[in-house]
Amino acid sequence: MSSTRVRIAIDAMGGDYAPEEIVAGAIRAVEELEVEVFLVGDPELIKRYLDKHAKIPTDFVHVIEAEGVVEMCEEPLVAIRRKPKASINLAMKLVRKKQADAVVSAGHSGAAMAAALLKLGRIKGIDRPAIGAVFPTLDPDRSVIVLDVGANVDSKPKYLEQFALMGTIYSKYVLGNKEPQVGLLNIGEEPSKGNELALKTHELLTNNPAIPFKSNAEGRDVLSGDFDVVVCDGFTGNILLKFAESVGSVLLQILKEELPRGIRGKAGALVLKPNLKRIKQRVDHAEHGGALLFGVAGVCIISHGSSKAPSIFNAIRLAKEAIDNEVIQRIQSYTEEHQELVKQAVAKEG
Repeated sequence: MSSTRVRIAIDAMGGDYAPEEIVAGAIRAVEELEVEVFLVGDPELIKRYLDKHAKIPTDFVHVIEAEGVVEMCEEPLVAIRRKPKASINLAMKLVRKKQADAVVSAGHSGAAMAAALLKLGRIKGIDRPAIGAVFPTLDPDRSVIVLDVGANVDSKPKYLEQFALMGTIYSKYVLGNKEPQVGLLNIGEEPSKGNELALKTHELLTNNPAIPFKSNAEGRDVLSGDFDVVVCDGFTGNILLKFAESVGSVLLQILKEELPRGIRGKAGALVLKPNLKRIKQRVDHAEHGGALLFGVAGVCIISHGSSKAPSIFNAIRLAKEAIDNEVIQRIQSYTEEHQELVKQAVAKEG
C-alpha cells in the first residue's frame, strides 16, 4: 500500500447508479489522478463491476466489506446509529483511523453529514458544518464558492460568519484567488436591506478583520465574477444550487437541440465542437463532482445522488485538491487565529 498517494474512501453503495458508476469513476481516478481508493460496500457487487475493467492497478484499489446502506427514505441520524456497519459509516471510520484521507459519497447527503459529525467531529471554533458548492462565473478563469447550500435549514449570524471564514480559505488556496471578495446573499446591495439574519450577519462580516467582506450580493451577482465567496443560510443556498443546476441543464439541452438544425447548423455544430465542450465543462454540474462539507475535521465530498462515473471522478478530484492544499489544517489554523483576535478585541474594550 502506497504512503505517498492520496487515499480516498468511497461509499460504493451510495447513489442512484451504485455501485457500477461509482466503481467506474473510481477506476478512472486511480488511473488519471494517481490516487488510492477504498471501495466500501457489498464485495460481491463491487467485484462484479471491477471485473469489467481490463486493467486495474490492484495495489491501489481496495474493497472494504460493509453491511447495508442508508436509504434515501430513512432518517439520517437514526439510520447511522442503527446501521454501524453501513457503507458510509465504515468509509468515515477509515478517515478517522487515518487509513484514508477523504470520503466521497453520492448517497444520502443527510447521512453523510451525520456520519461525518459523529465519526470525525467538528473543527474547533466551528459551530455548524456547511456544504460549499463551486459555481462558474462570467469570468472563465474565476469560480465562486457558495455556502451553505444545504447543511443547515436555519442559521444564526455567527454561523454565516464562520462560513465566510472557511469559504475565504478555500477560495484563496484551492480556487487560486489571492484576494477573495466575500458577499452576503441578500435582496439588495444596501446594508439596510434584508431580514434580521441578513442585517446582523452584515454587521459581523463588516467588523471582522479576518474576512475580506465586500458587500451584499444580489441573486444576479452570484455568477457575475464580482464575488469569490457568497454566504447564505442552507435553505436559500439549496434553492440557489438546484436552480443553477437546472439552468445549466436547460442551456446544454437547448444547444444540443438547436445547433444541429439544417445543413448550416450541422456544419456549424461541427466547427463549434471544441467550444461546446468548454461550455459543458463550465456549466454542467457533473463537471464539478460535488460539494465539500466544511467544518468537519476531515475532507468529505458530498456528490449528487444521480452521479455517474464522470461526477464521481470529479468528486475524487475535488477531494484530492482539498487534501493537497491542506484545507482542513488551514481552516483549523485560521479559526484559532480568529478566536485569538476576538479575545484581544474583547480585552481591549474591557
